[in-house]
Amino acid sequence: LGLKRFPAKKYNIVPLGTDKTVEDPHAILLRSFKLGSEHVPASVRAVARCGAGTNNIDVESLTERGIPVFNTPGANANAVKELVICSLLLASRGIVDGIQHVHTIVEEENKDWAVIKKRVETDKKMFVGREVAGKKLGVVGLGHIGASVADTAIALGMEVIGYDPTIDVEAAWRLPGQVLERASTLEEIVTEVDYLTLHVPYMKETHHLINSELLRSMKPGAHIVNFARGELVDTQAMLELYNSGDRTGKYIADFADEFLHDHPKTIIMPHLGASTAEAESNSAEMAANQIIDFIETGSIRNSVNFPTVELPRAGNQARLCIVNKNVPGMLGLITTTLGGMGLNISQHINTSRNDIAYNAVDLEEMPDDAQMSKVQEEIGKLEGVISSRVIEPLIRGPSFFVVNEPEQ
Repeated sequence: LGLKRFPAKKYNIVPLGTDKTVEDPHAILLRSFKLGSEHVPASVRAVARCGAGTNNIDVESLTERGIPVFNTPGANANAVKELVICSLLLASRGIVDGIQHVHTIVEEENKDWAVIKKRVETDKKMFVGREVAGKKLGVVGLGHIGASVADTAIALGMEVIGYDPTIDVEAAWRLPGQVLERASTLEEIVTEVDYLTLHVPYMKETHHLINSELLRSMKPGAHIVNFARGELVDTQAMLELYNSGDRTGKYIADFADEFLHDHPKTIIMPHLGASTAEAESNSAEMAANQIIDFIETGSIRNSVNFPTVELPRAGNQARLCIVNKNVPGMLGLITTTLGGMGLNISQHINTSRNDIAYNAVDLEEMPDDAQMSKVQEEIGKLEGVISSRVIEPLIRGPSFFVVNEPEQ
């Protein structure tokens, strides 16, 4: 469905890594393909992943090349939320163990259904669980998914404590008001809760976020749900705690785990968090829309490595999009160069994120192709400029691209 968002008259869509090729492609749309910088031609101006995580993309190299990487936060939030809530119940009620026990009884009693039915009824006492209402749930990471989990858990009667040291204003507005308690440290949240669910990205700083020390500080029977990334939890340390009897709570995750894959206190499933038809459709459409918006207007939304940029188009003007290193003096050099060529700027936005700065410059008059090529040449000579491209006026459409990417 996402590919259908691209108008056939404007875009040529082909599979990546096949015999079919697009000369000088402008964008790459992917889901699980492991994309290295070597897969990305110099003409590519954007990469978008249909999903929230970008671990399968060499974001650092693409940033150095001036290529924004987009993701689709929130597109799969409901799908993941539903599985998290399901997992809270799986941890609480002995459902999986009970199902497996019924299969065992059927085999042991050689399909004697009178005996089987009696044993199934008698053995239900082996799987007495507890209700989630009134229990404390800790939510680590309060983005789209974490906020949605918190909201639903509160509706189920749970007390919810949230922790997110990097939360932004937009995400804060999605939180369920005064009924969500905020923890100031990770240590504070893990010691209090009966259930812990993780919704943070995996990076060097979050490797084994839930480490041996934090595991030991949790209630022995506290359950952990991890549908974010397997590496967030030190599962080898968790196995040691299981073996010593210091931990009895369940661990539920949708990542294969070499230490806990066959432990009776764990439920390990395929990576199913976002595996619904609705989530895949939402992610693909959102990624496609972001690519189209960037290619046609230069606007940037939901990029993991570039700043957010919104500059509405105004009339029949050419737009020059410039990516440069975030160093002092670049804006002055760019505007001086354009002024020196007799080009007047009608509107302009300049913003930055970490080491990258991005400029969208609308020119009052549309230069001819020869003059625009000269503009690109002169802009490309400026020390610190990584790449630039031109978007034509609305009356002629966005199909004319000029790309200048300095050699790395």
